Amino acid sequence: MNVVKYVKVYMNLMDPKAYILNLTNGADQNNRGGFNKSFYRSIAFILMLVPLNLFSQNIVSRKKYTYQIREEIGDLNNDGKMDKITVNMDTTDNSQPLRLQIFLSENQGKLTLALTSDQAIEPQYPVENQRKYNGFQVPDFIIEKGILKMWQEIKGGNITYHFKYNRGNFELIYVEKLTSDIAKSYFDENTIFTETKFDLIRGIRTETDEHFGSGKVLSIRKKTVLIRPLPRLQDFKFSDKNRY
Repeated sequence: MNVVKYVKVYMNLMDPKAYILNLTNGADQNNRGGFNKSFYRSIAFILMLVPLNLFSQNIVSRKKYTYQIREEIGDLNNDGKMDKITVNMDTTDNSQPLRLQIFLSENQGKLTLALTSDQAIEPQYPVENQRKYNGFQVPDFIIEKGILKMWQEIKGGNITYHFKYNRGNFELIYVEKLTSDIAKSYFDENTIFTETKFDLIRGIRTETDEHFGSGKVLSIRKKTVLIRPLPRLQDFKFSDKNRY
């Protein structure tokens, strides 16, 4: 078990508030002239357009993934051309959501967008957590021998997903997870690490326990878990970590 992978330094903008205009009837009941009636209709129509326009602008500007956090270059589909992965943050949203995008190279090196996902990576300040910092840094991405690896922190450890390009999809083929039973802020000889290796192609999930730094295996558990079809990165959610 490579415990070094477990020990990693943890790293650590404003959404405009939405206002609602309450329109009330304030016409003079004693004045029913044609001019006033048209006037009030015109004013009402204009006032209706203003909040609608503001609302539509808010929708358009709501998600601005302009701040780049990650970029990785490598061959993802084994065609000998360099592809690209980017992770961008929307700094205008208080939850700071993250967008993963994959670009594949075509003829003459032109990059074409192959995948966009706003759900693969957990926002830094998720709404489900009352917009408090989730405690985890933005995942790292590595392209190695045609495999896209996504390394991310989880509670008590970390997890690495291996995705392989196959017929237009990025399929999850392997998962590595390292967790511990640590209840304090340091490791000692009594700390037990659990390494999980899940081969989704074969459908074999193996868990190995050992004491920190001892190299001595305490127990091994092997289980058959068949998932078909293989999960796709296109459909992957950050909460899926609990499945593996």
